[in-house]
Amino acid sequence: MSAPPARLTGESVRINIEDLQPADSPRLQGEDIEHIRSLAELQDELPPILVHRRTMRVIDGMHRLKAAILRGERAIVATFYDGNDAEAFVMAVRANVQHGLPLSLADRKAAALRIVRSNPHWSDRAIAQVSGLSAKTVAAIRSDSVAAVAEVCHRIGRDGRVRPLSTVDGRRFASELIALNPESSSREIARKAGISPSTVRDVRDRLRRGDDPVPTRRPTGHHTERSTRERRLQERIKTEQLPALRCRDDILQNLSRDPAIRMTEHGRAMLRWLHSESKQVDKDWGLLATRLPEHCMCLVADLACSIAEAWLEFASEMRRRDALEP
Repeated sequence: MSAPPARLTGESVRINIEDLQPADSPRLQGEDIEHIRSLAELQDELPPILVHRRTMRVIDGMHRLKAAILRGERAIVATFYDGNDAEAFVMAVRANVQHGLPLSLADRKAAALRIVRSNPHWSDRAIAQVSGLSAKTVAAIRSDSVAAVAEVCHRIGRDGRVRPLSTVDGRRFASELIALNPESSSREIARKAGISPSTVRDVRDRLRRGDDPVPTRRPTGHHTERSTRERRLQERIKTEQLPALRCRDDILQNLSRDPAIRMTEHGRAMLRWLHSESKQVDKDWGLLATRLPEHCMCLVADLACSIAEAWLEFASEMRRRDALEP
């Protein structure tokens, strides 16, 4: 669960400023005076603030509220939220991470620690998404505060699905189910064993190779299973037994000279696309890698792997068709 349940009223109303309570803010140093003055000088009406209906505490918008007070206004436009206190704090963190004056790294770490303590069943990635940190940083925060965090056996991911912290028992049970009924689908076994279908497929592969269904834990400091996707792609490229790959520019030049390609509209369109794709990745990836927020890096790595897999499938299909040619 990457965010508290949506309980926004959706309707903006004007309420008396004197009825509001100060925010339970994730900002350790409080509001920025200069930012408040800048907002107060704006001529337009400020966007609605977000208010916790039960407590009348400001969730998001203390800078806007104080700017309105500085203007001498007695009322402000607000939208109400009906969740509990812990959910309201998560809403405050998410709102301040996504827009407005950015939270400092210290603010975000402190907020993540508080969310870990109030929602120990949330996954590291779910908390990272809310707090604007990396999952690795959240894991370190969770580890450092383990004595203050409730013991849980499952975590809720960004997609809302519940997953066990350890799949050892599920893997063992799945291996027994596979032995009893090898024809059962991975999805059916996953449902019974309480693990994912992909984990069941891994168990099948391990049993087929004669390995233990539970993988040996890697030493600390090694990449996790998630980061092996790149290595699997590299291994697959090796197993394709490809000839020495030629220079990309030479290949594009050869294609451009081929009359069967450059003399047709479809061929010219394909050449333009290949040239664009070839140049764009070299031009942009270095810059992208240095400017990505830390908590987005794994997502973009997954995207790059997905694109690489699609290209590898395309390459395999081209070589297969070439082999069929008389």
